[in-house]
Amino acid sequence: MMVDAAPVSSGHASLDYILNGGYARNRCHLIEGQPGSGKTTLAMRFLIAGQARGEKCLFITVSESPFELLQVAETHGVSLAGIEIVECLPPELSLDPDHYQSVVHASELELGETVRAVMAAVANSQPSLVVLDSLSEVRLLAQGPLRYRRQVLALKHFFFRQGCTVLLLDDLTVREDDLTLHSIAHGVVRLEQIAMEYGAERRRLRVFKMRGRTFHGGFHDFMIEKGGLNIFPRLISAEDNAGSPSSAPVSTGIAALDRMTGGGLDAGTTTLIQGPSGTGKSTLALQCIQGRLDRGEKALFVSFEETLTNFVRRAEGVGMKIGKHLADGTLTFVHIDPAETSAGQISDMIRRSVQDGSTSVILDSLSGYQHALRDEHYLLLHMHELLTYLNQQGVMTVIVLAQAGVIGALEPPFDMTYLADTVLLLRFFEARDEMRRAISVIKKRIGSHERVMRELFFDSQGIQVGPIQQGFRNILSNRPIYSGGEPLLEVRTGTDG
Repeated sequence: MMVDAAPVSSGHASLDYILNGGYARNRCHLIEGQPGSGKTTLAMRFLIAGQARGEKCLFITVSESPFELLQVAETHGVSLAGIEIVECLPPELSLDPDHYQSVVHASELELGETVRAVMAAVANSQPSLVVLDSLSEVRLLAQGPLRYRRQVLALKHFFFRQGCTVLLLDDLTVREDDLTLHSIAHGVVRLEQIAMEYGAERRRLRVFKMRGRTFHGGFHDFMIEKGGLNIFPRLISAEDNAGSPSSAPVSTGIAALDRMTGGGLDAGTTTLIQGPSGTGKSTLALQCIQGRLDRGEKALFVSFEETLTNFVRRAEGVGMKIGKHLADGTLTFVHIDPAETSAGQISDMIRRSVQDGSTSVILDSLSGYQHALRDEHYLLLHMHELLTYLNQQGVMTVIVLAQAGVIGALEPPFDMTYLADTVLLLRFFEARDEMRRAISVIKKRIGSHERVMRELFFDSQGIQVGPIQQGFRNILSNRPIYSGGEPLLEVRTGTDG
């Protein structure tokens, strides 16, 4: 027996999660969005899922022909077999001379005839699930908000008496934000597409209301793909709290770096590696998870700035044999084009990787991540949720942030240090007529850490972290000065990487 207002699947698992179960049975829901936003595709999946469960489904079209709907379904690789499609075309648009008249204004007759045709289609079919596409035609025929509201209310009460769960599609042809239908519908879902100044448009949905039920508010990114909508629910860290993960530090594979960080990097913490371009931030980030990879743990490397080929070449150039880890699946490398990818897609991909067993995640770099969002403010909010989620899952996260320029002020584009548990700062310094690199730990929330600078050196055998150097001055500046007499690191074999 069907329970009144019980959840009915939308046909998309992600949307069901957002709606806390799906649509409400025997209620009318408004799906609104501009043309091309994905309303018809969303509605098709709703009926296809219902037909698979054995429910009687009806698609009433006022704006498109059945042929066009079947063609859309074919492009998505889905079938509307078993779903009844009824076209309720206003008589004035039928091109039949017998339907033309001039005594009464056409819209006065067309509106009533169209609404009666919709009701007749439902009465004849006796469906449990209905899609009406679209209310925009009814709005235009009504030629006034009062008459339009009364007609929609009449349809709503009719559908309720028939026991139908209904999706009413509206393409927002009225420019101003008309909330007439919001007060009538049981639930309201809006689909949006936002044109970016460069790159692909961003698509997102928002649930405005769902009476009698909590839902996941805010904007949720989605893509229109073959088969339907791929929806990425907004990450809410408070809902994915796995408890208190073990914080036992794991070695980075370099003894000197472990001593600097108080024994290694801890599970459930975030490490920020910051410095100007060319100081080796990405290579050091990969080294930070080397110990976990050697133990057979899974790791995810998300790169916004280099391809897999360059990633492998760079790693092998400093002696890191990552090919075996890529081959056996312990290391997953993902290259992301921020001009074509939304923040919701990225967080969803990271969440799936963690659910698949990844214990380490590297984001290289946040400068590229920022381009997937709209501005810095959104980045900080998004990173707060993402890092909180990863920490709660016991994931060791490494994020890379480049400072602007190579010399001079070297200010980062935004401050991320307050979100990080450990901060590694890389800088250049001059010694013996050479440009060299230095590393220091300026923050570590858990445990102790060294408060000195060490030299950082790359060669074909790997990364070298030198002994504690007493000859550095201005160690808190962007340009530390080395005036000591202790020996500096030298290339072991090959050339400087």
